[in-house]
Amino acid sequence: MPRPATILWFKRDLRVRDHPALADAAAGGGPLVPLYVAEPEMWSHPDASGRQWAFVAESLRELRADLGRLGAPLLVRHGEAVAVLEAIRARVPVARLVSHEETGLLWSWDRDKRVVEWCASHGIAWTEHVDSGVVRRLASRDGWAARRERLMRRPLVPPPDGLRGTNLEPGDIPDAAALRLPPDPCPERQPGGRANGERCLRSFLFERGEDYRTAMSTPLEGRDACSRLSPHLAWGTLSVREAHQAAMARLADTKGTGTGWPKSMASFKSRLAWRDHFTQKLEDFPELDRRCIHPGFEGMRPDRPDAERLERWFEGTTGLPFVDACMRFARATGWLNFRMRAMVQCVASYHLWLDWRHSGPLLARLWTDYAPGIHYAQSQMQSGVTGINTLRIYNPVKQGHDQDPTGAFTRKWVPELRDLDPRYLQEPWKAPAPPAGYPSPIVDVAGAARDAREQVQAFRSRPGFREQADRVAEKHGSRKSGMRQIARRRRKARTTDQGELRL
Repeated sequence: MPRPATILWFKRDLRVRDHPALADAAAGGGPLVPLYVAEPEMWSHPDASGRQWAFVAESLRELRADLGRLGAPLLVRHGEAVAVLEAIRARVPVARLVSHEETGLLWSWDRDKRVVEWCASHGIAWTEHVDSGVVRRLASRDGWAARRERLMRRPLVPPPDGLRGTNLEPGDIPDAAALRLPPDPCPERQPGGRANGERCLRSFLFERGEDYRTAMSTPLEGRDACSRLSPHLAWGTLSVREAHQAAMARLADTKGTGTGWPKSMASFKSRLAWRDHFTQKLEDFPELDRRCIHPGFEGMRPDRPDAERLERWFEGTTGLPFVDACMRFARATGWLNFRMRAMVQCVASYHLWLDWRHSGPLLARLWTDYAPGIHYAQSQMQSGVTGINTLRIYNPVKQGHDQDPTGAFTRKWVPELRDLDPRYLQEPWKAPAPPAGYPSPIVDVAGAARDAREQVQAFRSRPGFREQADRVAEKHGSRKSGMRQIARRRRKARTTDQGELRL
């Protein structure tokens, strides 16, 4: 009788190095079925896009080659997870399913419940390994940061020496059309794959990252000075622990050199911790993309969006030059530095008064590095519906002057304004002759911000709101020691922008 196989289920962990689940699955020495499932349920969601899949597909091709060299090439299947697992079980006897823990939106929780039932019905043991600082069934944030720090300091897990595969067909990696994803041109997207992730990490640590702490706020300088590791961390071609330990080693090597490296590495390390902190919010509240963290804000914005405002914002034709430049840049590159992500979400939520549940998925589609917990926690924070964060309404005109003082970024991405007098670049409606071909502003910036602030304050003044906010803060850990510890470490690093997260 053939020896039962182990299925190793890859999800957002597309690598062979520092992969505890792979090490466990290989330890038994029996047949291994490395598996990735392209799930229609995932890729049909409004936050999924062709640019994300293109990055994943490139990463899968490299992962397949890496696993093949170890003796067991990656199987790729397109379908519902349980149906795929059952089709494999029908071909080979299966004793175990091994994966990393996943923190996803509610659909993934429901899918995992079906997988649990499938495993139970066939006597298959499912082992899930920790892959980040996120803790399941967390009762309290007390001690969370220290626990995460211990995890980050554990030795990296080497890939196994060899694997014993099966005779199952590897299968084709589907294209975007097979997943019914619409065309999504992104000419300056970062390429996927482990090798590109490693190159990106090295160049950040030894070439690009010295000014990270000071340059991250501007879209022009941040494009090079930021680590640009976020898509590799989001899809797991690199582990968070690898990035953490590499940054710590670089910090130690540069300490006392009188350069900007130590502070930048400390700042980067703190943002890795913030990354896990916000993902933990989704783990604790899997409806993060559906419901306001503070329920008292439900109904504050219209259930149905103003279609014209939403479309013009997404297309980068609001008539607000810096907003339009940022949105066009994001469409072309799949990335934007954090401060500008916060600003464009803020403009949608406050100035255009659009519910974050309408603008959030559209923004998610643009990001090659889309990570649900980070994205929706930030969408809610920048929309003022958490009840536990300071109300902060970015002025897009001021941000344009502050973050693009020469106008180079705005002129590149809004070429309609290329020849405009610099005095009017961020406010072209004030020019004696407004440029032809560029729209008038969709709203009055100051008036829209004032109206939004008044409406938010009206909701905050409702009876019982403050007491409910305290309960929300307790539940989501913002006043617990985990948050305080991260904040203290962040202050020691003397970082710049409050709440800054994107890598």
